[in-house]
Amino acid sequence: MSEHIRIIDGREKYFPDEVLSGIRDDLSKLDAEVTVPGSKSITNRALLMAALSESDVVIDGVLFSDDSRHFISSLKSLLFDIDVEEQSKIVKVKGNAGVIPAKSGTIDVGSAGTAARFLTAMLALSDGEYVIKCSKQMEKRPMKPLFDVLESMGAEFTYLGNEGFLPVKVRGNMCGGHIVSHRVTIDMDISKSTQFLSAMLMVAPVMKYDVDINITSEKKTGAYIEITMNMLKDFGIEIDFDGENYHIKGGQKYSISHYIVEPDVSAACYFFATAAITGGSVTVRNLTMQSMQGDMKFLQVLEKLGCNVEETDAGIRVTGPANGKYAGIGIDMNNFSDQALTMAAVAAFARTGTVISNVGHIRGQECDRMNAIVSNLIKCGINAEESDDDIIISPGEVKGAEISTFEDHRVAMAFTLLSLRIPGIVIDDPMCCRKTFEDFYDVFEGMFKGNS
Repeated sequence: MSEHIRIIDGREKYFPDEVLSGIRDDLSKLDAEVTVPGSKSITNRALLMAALSESDVVIDGVLFSDDSRHFISSLKSLLFDIDVEEQSKIVKVKGNAGVIPAKSGTIDVGSAGTAARFLTAMLALSDGEYVIKCSKQMEKRPMKPLFDVLESMGAEFTYLGNEGFLPVKVRGNMCGGHIVSHRVTIDMDISKSTQFLSAMLMVAPVMKYDVDINITSEKKTGAYIEITMNMLKDFGIEIDFDGENYHIKGGQKYSISHYIVEPDVSAACYFFATAAITGGSVTVRNLTMQSMQGDMKFLQVLEKLGCNVEETDAGIRVTGPANGKYAGIGIDMNNFSDQALTMAAVAAFARTGTVISNVGHIRGQECDRMNAIVSNLIKCGINAEESDDDIIISPGEVKGAEISTFEDHRVAMAFTLLSLRIPGIVIDDPMCCRKTFEDFYDVFEGMFKGNS
């Protein structure tokens, strides 16, 4: 953990001034290379697919964070045979052919939305009874659209807290010897989270019956659904998407022996944004333009701001506009909304206004991210407001302030970027970034030491 994180009045605080004081004026000359962890989204999908596989699967480049550890520990609680080599970032999973070894038990998904949605679907379409526990933060996140779908398929949920939310007790739809043998058609609204659909797309292929998923929301797909579909193909699963609905043939078999997880583009974007804000250059090692992750769209945004983006032998390199000067833009970020917070930090230094549109769904993520953006920017002297599903950010003079992270890893990492240009930024509860990027502050500081 960074030495610049200290406990003040019982809370962890990060003081970037202790790293950046005296060098801010030279950051336009920044030329750094960084290594980011593996993708959280891909790691957790790979873990589920490996568990459902017919044979042993070696997953390479695994992200180790709070989210992935909760996923791994949950699979172990269900008696899946898993060997973890954290130092080499490898997880070996002995697949169990779509069958859960334990017929009862308790899992704890922590604050991991992927673990919560993916494992709930797997447990609900099984022949066992389980309790799904979670963090206080996860108790507030939407689950009802997934519960409704699974109940329509015969699963039973007993709510152990608020109705429609975790924690729950789930009784699988095959309990008591009940076997569905006919084609099943379900309706699904994915406007609040595409994780609901990803969960069903991954679990349904190993069922004994075909499943048709009719998407009732205006949104039919998305960047994370595309990741799921690409990975399913890699693991030998075929799903037909006709542009409106998904058609899944049952009785399929997951089949792969080795899978490599891409570097996490969501994590990389904080360092690409560093280049934009400072006017310097940052290369993220081992990342290529062929990445399937939706946050690659953020590179197009940076190009519109005047950044130069290029693929090198080392990785993707971003060089910011001269002296970090750029105008604001209007941008629809619905399909890469994890970067709305990063964009807000970049927008704080723009010469003209910025509109981040179509991101209302981020109110239901780890925190109300719309509020987190607006309230923290206002603290820092920037006029910002919510307008339906849009965030409007006006140019102004940024000032130092203590950033409220709301226990949200992306708030912590994105708003740390403000410290690149101005003194006085303090991050409250910085280590909430353990959720996906536990050594973020070490890598951040490493940029200014020539290597990280």
